[in-house]
Amino acid sequence: MQAIPSTPADTRQADAAHLWQLLRKMLLIRRFEEKCAELYAKEKIRGFLHLYIGEEAVAVGVMEALSDEDNILSTYREHGHALARGLATRALMAEMYGKVDGCCRGRGGSMHLFDSKRRFFGGNAIVAGHLGMSVGMALAAKKRKLPQITCCFFGDGAAAEGEFHEAMNLAALWQVPLLFVCENNLYAMGTAIRYSHAVSDLTAKGPAYGIPTSRVDGMDVLAVEREAKMAVRKIRDTGGPYFLVCETYRFRAHSMFDAELYRSREEVQEWKKRDPIMLLEEVIGNLGIPAEAGLKQLEEELDRDIRDAVAFAEGSPWEPVEELTRFLYAHPY
Repeated sequence: MQAIPSTPADTRQADAAHLWQLLRKMLLIRRFEEKCAELYAKEKIRGFLHLYIGEEAVAVGVMEALSDEDNILSTYREHGHALARGLATRALMAEMYGKVDGCCRGRGGSMHLFDSKRRFFGGNAIVAGHLGMSVGMALAAKKRKLPQITCCFFGDGAAAEGEFHEAMNLAALWQVPLLFVCENNLYAMGTAIRYSHAVSDLTAKGPAYGIPTSRVDGMDVLAVEREAKMAVRKIRDTGGPYFLVCETYRFRAHSMFDAELYRSREEVQEWKKRDPIMLLEEVIGNLGIPAEAGLKQLEEELDRDIRDAVAFAEGSPWEPVEELTRFLYAHPY
């Protein structure tokens, strides 16, 4: 998406504004998660913490293709999806702390972020467990004749589960408006894809069910956005499912408890050369726009936003003990 000399100035400016918006969203995810890692080390955030650092281009690029009315389902590595969807940093940070002002009143934590107003339905901790749910949501939209797509994010580990094949089969059989987005980061926890898939080319799996399928460079936010928009158009035109495989890589360990003994430092450093944020900054530079001042201002803005979110979480109360049985269908005996 580099500038062409004959491109009108207003078009170049519109492109630049869009690129800055994409960069802001990716940087917000990166800085939010870096702060979460810091707070986890200080035991402000407890439990499990799975960071999305390195994969920001997938969440941001795909969300650009979806409408506010579409449904989103995600994995337990969902902070990036939630932020890209527009969930408030304050509510997310308070949820990470387990505080009552969190998006789930502190009951979900890192792995169960949820916001029905944004049509963001988790944060699902069971690998591949939400794939069947996504088929059900898409089927409901079809039966109700709603112009609504369901988008389901999952990893290469989930693609080795039986639920994946059941979901693909039913989505194709019932022709439901469902976008399957596989974030192939090459490792299911610590298991390399070559050890968990007899056919490691994941794009071979969609055609087996008659589902249109494509692959995209998941480190390039512009490529992800283009491919996702094409997939969404296809779904809206046909009413049927689409399978998008995003080839990406997480720069951090599987979780904060992971010793990361299954891959070399050299491999990680090689992938970091294709940092999606760095790649987009290069594109912005190629537009001929002085980026240094803009980046400094953006970093300062995000720093204020995240510091505000932390202060909000620190000041949020814990849920009162007497409310622990609230929202249960039946009172425990």
